[in-house]
Amino acid sequence: MTLDEIKQLIEFIKGHDLSEFELEQDGVKVRIKIGGNHHSVAAVPQLPATMPVMTAPVTAPVAAPAAAPAASAAADDNGGELAIVKSPIVGTFYRSAEPGAKAFVSVGDTVRKGQVLCIIEAMKLMNEIDSEYDGEVTSIYIENGQAVQYGERLFAIKPSA
Repeated sequence: MTLDEIKQLIEFIKGHDLSEFELEQDGVKVRIKIGGNHHSVAAVPQLPATMPVMTAPVTAPVAAPAAAPAASAAADDNGGELAIVKSPIVGTFYRSAEPGAKAFVSVGDTVRKGQVLCIIEAMKLMNEIDSEYDGEVTSIYIENGQAVQYGERLFAIKPSA
């Protein structure tokens, strides 16, 4: 893959408001990520030693940040309000960055706004889901590795006063 072809890919990505793109062709794998206003973790499979990997860093403004988790309020057993973090996408729910690693959060943990709660894998892209609240995690509704639907409840957080 030539530098001109990579530049054409970058222009294509910018023209279609994509924030991340990955292409594998003739034993060459190219992954382009634009912007830095959202969080994304790459899932890169182990490659054979003979397969080169090319990465082209791009710094361009992103038109809109990644979809933020939807949230709603629900009453807890003590009469207080809970913030419900819902899935912003369809994918597979992961509590940690890799198998065997410590979970991002557990029930009873105190979280801060912007803290990573989980990862949802969608179309081979790993999307970090951040908390929109300061507070205590009171429930985790999804099991690790389980498929989630758009709008499905992920976490309940009791906002701090």
